[in-house]
Amino acid sequence: MLDANFWNDKVNSQKIIKEKKLLEDLTRSYEKSLEKSKDLNDLYDLAIEENNTNIQVEILKEFKELLVSVKKNEVRCFLSNEADSFDCYIEIHAGAGGTESQDWANMLRRMYLKWSDNKNYKCHLISEHKGEEAGIKSSTIKIEGDYVFGWLKKESGIHRLVRISPFDSGARRHTSFASVWIYPVVDENINLEILDKDLRIDTYRSSGAGGQHVNTTDSAVRITHLPSKIVVQCQNERSQHKNKETCMNMLKARLYDFEIKKKEQQNQNKEASKSEIGWGHQIRSYVLQPYRLVKDNRTQHENTSPERVLDGELDDFLEHSLYRIK
Repeated sequence: MLDANFWNDKVNSQKIIKEKKLLEDLTRSYEKSLEKSKDLNDLYDLAIEENNTNIQVEILKEFKELLVSVKKNEVRCFLSNEADSFDCYIEIHAGAGGTESQDWANMLRRMYLKWSDNKNYKCHLISEHKGEEAGIKSSTIKIEGDYVFGWLKKESGIHRLVRISPFDSGARRHTSFASVWIYPVVDENINLEILDKDLRIDTYRSSGAGGQHVNTTDSAVRITHLPSKIVVQCQNERSQHKNKETCMNMLKARLYDFEIKKKEQQNQNKEASKSEIGWGHQIRSYVLQPYRLVKDNRTQHENTSPERVLDGELDDFLEHSLYRIK
């Protein structure tokens, strides 16, 4: 940062500043935890000498709070991979089941938006296809904030919901599925070769809510990368040019994510699991009936308050997933 040319490269300088801030926050928090631990130990010794049980109970309570703080710092230390500091795209797709799955996909999107709002992150709608009666068939959102991809990268997979259907006049229990896929927003310094001959670019009329221009011109863009069969689309911007630019950024992110998985030997054939959004593939189950439980099938972590999880209280699940990273 002391280099005279440091600020000439805006993208790289912002990346270094972001990393510096994380390290400073970790160091500062670590030093505060050490200082508080020492103070609590001294007070506890004094309380034992004076046989003051009330003070001892209070100190033990503060030790538990300190442990929670230390654990949060420990989790943040896991966010050290190259892409962890990047922003991210979230793709949500409803599974088979019509209105039920489409409503579930919409509930998942709301959950991630709530989580993002709780973290004071910024969200942008990239693309959306609404269901015929309720919910969404698919949606892509971009989330911007510190280490968003690092936090959410293990959310990719199939999410299962069990509940009494609000759309069933017989009040029967239904099981619905939706897929969630997380991709990093790629840094401009990362070069990926994308050949024009490998792309098929289609334009179509935007189907979402919008102004007169959006609804009457073919401004929406869909790009298919033929070698990988990756498809990205954007309809949120007014101009076709801006939608195409966003699509290219998303395609770059998808291809970069694929390369990451390959290098880490963690690529478990996502396309095969995407082909069936249903039984046997779910990473997490959200059960609202006949009992109330959210369970992650990879970490075995559970929460008996699904309404709170669906309101964006995801940190416990995200932290357990980070601990599980090999």
